[in-house]
Amino acid sequence: MSILVDENTKLLVQGITGRDGSFHAGQMIEYGTKVVAGCTPGKGGQDVHGVPVFDTVQEAVNVTGANATVIYVPAKFAPGAMKEAVDADIPLIICITEGVCVNDMVDIYHEVKAKGLTLIGPNCPGVISPDKAKIGIMPGPIHKPGKVGVISRSGTLTYEIVYALTEMGIGQSTCVGIGGDPIVGSNPRDILPLFESDPDTEAVVLVGEIGGDEEERTAEWMKSNFTKPAFAYIVGASAPEGKRMGHAGAIVSGNAGTAESKINAYNSVGVPVAKTIDEVAEMVKAHFG
Repeated sequence: MSILVDENTKLLVQGITGRDGSFHAGQMIEYGTKVVAGCTPGKGGQDVHGVPVFDTVQEAVNVTGANATVIYVPAKFAPGAMKEAVDADIPLIICITEGVCVNDMVDIYHEVKAKGLTLIGPNCPGVISPDKAKIGIMPGPIHKPGKVGVISRSGTLTYEIVYALTEMGIGQSTCVGIGGDPIVGSNPRDILPLFESDPDTEAVVLVGEIGGDEEERTAEWMKSNFTKPAFAYIVGASAPEGKRMGHAGAIVSGNAGTAESKINAYNSVGVPVAKTIDEVAEMVKAHFG
């Protein structure tokens, strides 16, 4: 099995007529994802890669039955795109766009939770269930079907971890890039229960980074709620205090959000933390023998 996306997912691409939306729509189609519709206001009636384009999200859902959407629009339009998807009650919303205003995300976060929908991102690479469907910008060929779930705050590190796993013959059930902004739609505590319930996911890799206290909260939650083997990798150990490193959420202030704090939190609940990317894969391989 897999979580969130599979071969039955019917995908809408918001911003499909733009440069990025068009390119990645083609990549997703080539991978085998069922892209059933696109949406760009004022461009309804066109098609991109043979996919019909609609003026509104609601119209696209009504006509095609899309049950997931991915957003490739500029940052100033992304909040509106997410809200339109929420209003249309799309179960899975994935926002790739970076630079979305934090204040806008506060309202959207609560709207998504109130409706019981799932939002991944913004500022994320997306979600992929290898050989079933990919929604986002991740390179499909490095992924291999298997039994290890991946949750990551970093897009590039997701690829690096996945490549290392695949090179060692370790496949993935689903890889979820949750995004690196201060406020994202889903955190590891939202995704881990899905992996816990998935019979084909036998272990999970957690990729974290400095900033905030999400890893500490995740470790505390896992102590009583997660039974499967888990392995972690935390980046940013050498980041100077007060300096943002890459993601908007990756900033350390005083003792809060340090790599040491996150490593200690995971170690305290029996989750080993690797020092290098290759060591993550080696830990997982050793577990499976």
